[in-house]
Amino acid sequence: MGNLDMGNPEELLTTNRKALTINLDPEKYGTFAEIGAGQEVVRNFFQAGGAAGTVAKSISAYDMKFSDAIYGKSSRYVSQDRLDLMLDHEYALLKERLWEARSSNTTFFVYANTVAARNYKGNNECHGWMGVRYQFTPQSEPNTILIHVRMWDKENILQQQALGVIGVNLIYGAFYFKDDPKQMIKSLFDQLGTSRIEVDMIKFSGPNYSDVNNRLMSLELVRLGLTNAVMFSADGDVVQPSEVLHNKAILVERGSFRPVTLVNMDMLRCACAQFAQEPEVKGKEVVVLMEITMNNLLASGELDHEDFLARVDTLGALGNNVLISNYSEYYRLSAYFRRFTKEMIGLAMGVNNLVELFNEKYYENLAGGILESFGRLFRNSVKLYVYPMRQNVFSRYVGGVDTSEPSSQKNSFASNVLITARNVQVTPRLQNLYMHLLENHYIDCLVGFDEEIGSVFSRDELKKIKSHGSDWEKYVPSQVAEIIKRRNLFGYSSAVAQEEVAAKN
Repeated sequence: MGNLDMGNPEELLTTNRKALTINLDPEKYGTFAEIGAGQEVVRNFFQAGGAAGTVAKSISAYDMKFSDAIYGKSSRYVSQDRLDLMLDHEYALLKERLWEARSSNTTFFVYANTVAARNYKGNNECHGWMGVRYQFTPQSEPNTILIHVRMWDKENILQQQALGVIGVNLIYGAFYFKDDPKQMIKSLFDQLGTSRIEVDMIKFSGPNYSDVNNRLMSLELVRLGLTNAVMFSADGDVVQPSEVLHNKAILVERGSFRPVTLVNMDMLRCACAQFAQEPEVKGKEVVVLMEITMNNLLASGELDHEDFLARVDTLGALGNNVLISNYSEYYRLSAYFRRFTKEMIGLAMGVNNLVELFNEKYYENLAGGILESFGRLFRNSVKLYVYPMRQNVFSRYVGGVDTSEPSSQKNSFASNVLITARNVQVTPRLQNLYMHLLENHYIDCLVGFDEEIGSVFSRDELKKIKSHGSDWEKYVPSQVAEIIKRRNLFGYSSAVAQEEVAAKN
């Protein structure tokens, strides 16, 4: 993960000082419920002094039967479902027992976590869910912040210590950065480094966060380097990657999707059909993802939130899950998926992207160069599914260089040689390596593609959308065209379009 700019460490409050600040604030009072990894968060409040002013109750229902008796049963103990049950139960108790006596001058809160730290054998997944439910002002409706963390320390005691720090940071940030969610997110790593702990999901809810877009907050996690990937469901909800990918076969298509085109969807259709027929995939549950890299989102130099949301919304309208990642290299993307599954991984791409994959300049940072990258990429059942392209288009787009007219003027798809994974040429010194991967089916040609679509590129359609070209709607799915026009996405202006129609009439 990237390095987070913490500024001057001397300007940061220590964990102890944050806990003491809360303890000395007479308005803040609540419950700590922690399962797993010890009572690390509340311990910081007890050690800071003055905890009687803050801690109404501290509880650890560590035994499963005790936990079920208190909070009810859930399918997994380290899960968002379990965390929600804990927050619901403990906040209801606070109201039941203390509302009449203290509600006029107290902002109640519940901090809860359910964590699996490193076990004795050292072979488990080290992760956890944390949340805080709290009032902005006395007698107001509560708000909730949930996060999912992964611990990277090799020793259990260090993981516990890191959990204690980030828990205090979460509570402190919720209260003292409540009007600045981005600052609150950044403050999660005060006194911590991204090499120790990762936050790969965050979600704000409640009346005071009604205008907070959780997808933008998740994007902030990636931008700050607090995680390398975040995920959204087709309906736009923020989801925790392991909850979606756990023990699933995974098929992913990378693109700019600015906008998503008919070719993007045809590539995905073909790849899904072939992936489902793989012997290792038959009978297995498959997760399909459309992935956008941060490099692509930052291609214009700045992160455009409206552009980002437009891409996610249009992909979601087609029923697609979306992954945003910092993994420019495919071998790093496949290694990320291996955190969650041992099942087969498929990567769908155009033949032009396949050629780029064999560009050695991308692997100069690896001691073993391109051989090391491919060794990492293709191990453990990974396959590339390659979509074809006609020669005249291929020669103009390899390397990302476009020097010609838009797709509607260049569509000679049926009259040119078809470039596929079988006949594409890579640099001569890598030809034997390429043939080895091809003959052993690490790379496969996609078949059954729609020749009527032609070679359509997002960049062409984006130009036409912005200039109100007449035929861009032919090259994107109808649902996408409708959303673009209705919401004026990607530079489209319905007002300008109406004026042009009126002028023609």
